[in-house]
Amino acid sequence: MKRTDQREWNRRAFLGAMGAISVSTSGWMTGGTPPASAALMSKRSPCPHAQNNLPEPGERPPAPPQGVRVVNPKGRVPVSLIIDDSTPLVNLAHFAIPQFAEVFPDNYRQNWRVLPREIPDAFVREFIEFGRSHGVRGKYSVVPYPACVGWVDRDFPGWTRRELEASLALIRDEIAPDWDIHPEMISHTWAIDVKTGRPYPERTADFQENWGFSVGKDATFLTEYLAYALKILKNVGFLCQGITTPGGFGNRVLRDLSLASRDAVGSLFPQVDVAHYVRHLYTDDRSVAPRVEFAEGLNGPSPRCVVSIIGCTGDWFGGWDGLEIGSADRFLTPDGQSGRLAEVIARGEPAVMVSHWPGMYCNGSKEGFAILQAVVERLEASYRDRIIWMNLDGIAHAWAARVLTAIRLHPLEAPQEGQSSLELDAPFPCDAFTLEWDRTAWNPPRDRPLMVRTPDNRMIRLEPITRPERLEPGCVLADEPRECLIACFDLPRGRSRIEAGSL
Repeated sequence: MKRTDQREWNRRAFLGAMGAISVSTSGWMTGGTPPASAALMSKRSPCPHAQNNLPEPGERPPAPPQGVRVVNPKGRVPVSLIIDDSTPLVNLAHFAIPQFAEVFPDNYRQNWRVLPREIPDAFVREFIEFGRSHGVRGKYSVVPYPACVGWVDRDFPGWTRRELEASLALIRDEIAPDWDIHPEMISHTWAIDVKTGRPYPERTADFQENWGFSVGKDATFLTEYLAYALKILKNVGFLCQGITTPGGFGNRVLRDLSLASRDAVGSLFPQVDVAHYVRHLYTDDRSVAPRVEFAEGLNGPSPRCVVSIIGCTGDWFGGWDGLEIGSADRFLTPDGQSGRLAEVIARGEPAVMVSHWPGMYCNGSKEGFAILQAVVERLEASYRDRIIWMNLDGIAHAWAARVLTAIRLHPLEAPQEGQSSLELDAPFPCDAFTLEWDRTAWNPPRDRPLMVRTPDNRMIRLEPITRPERLEPGCVLADEPRECLIACFDLPRGRSRIEAGSL
């Protein structure tokens, strides 16, 4: 689903849902410093015990012709911001710390009583204004039952119904059109029995979402659990194209988590063709390129897949509780030459930063938000023409199209220059799809325009440009020093061709 459809869908769904809300759930997500006994299930950490339970790639098309390659949208490196632990009004750190401390008293000694119980909508508006003025995009969580305080589709004790609805409307109308909205499972603290809608009575780490609850659960169980969280957000008018895992949720059942993410999103939102999930972050030299998993039905009427989006930073803003103030330099130094983002951008992989909403607000000081502002301004100063802000759905579609679009020369053996074309069979659409090919692979006549023939036989002319920073959908760049061509266009689902047009 294109993001341009998001605002209208939000309004229609909300108006239809608020009159007859029938489902209630509970759950929350936060990071937190893991206790030593749970080190293998810490926030977004890799889990060696999961190596025999990895997601499967699924179907793949044949490799493209030599010298033909899909590159980043518009030839730019995607940049994005993950915001975890956000939800209307509730400061999750305030309410979650005592629940975590019940199980791990030695690891959660923060004085939660002095932390504000609310992150006000005035701060949400301030964040929106800054993000919109700089084009910042990413993922914003809405925890359905934050720390068991109350249900976003029912009531929040301590706030009026009108206050809850106003906060939801702010997220729905001002954030959701440009950001992905995810559940972070149900409560982010105590696991919820989806048969009753109440927390399980056991008060151990095995019944907290952050820690052991997902261990040993299969895809069927996880699909039902994720779908319960998604249903709550659907009730209040959100379109969710992915999920975010709370803490260590899913780390020991990665294969089942991937399948469940795909199937749960598809069951609640059948219009979503490419689902995605957030489980991992790496800050070492491992690749952070998205992973396209469980692709199937690529040649049929209903293809589907799921994409694992990988963060590339820690929360170096304000930490999960707003008490661990970070540094902009860890992301990017003022000269743009050093820092984690410089490393990842140089590799050409999506630079997806990770943050937590309490760590943006920082209990009223907004120090984490100030760090974000500095990082965004440094990115603009050093990389304005080399990056593109994208939400996670956009990145997921870009990678699904990159990996799963079949590309071939048509006909396979062209007797003369100009009689061949590049044929693309795309199971999924992609905005700003960008294809690069060497002239040794396909050398269309230089004196004829390049055209895209769409599945419905429309012809779209690609306008020549001479500067790479001007690459937009509907353009083609001839990179003469490298003897290659770079075409950018909105790729529809189905069979398209790039061919030489008439003089």
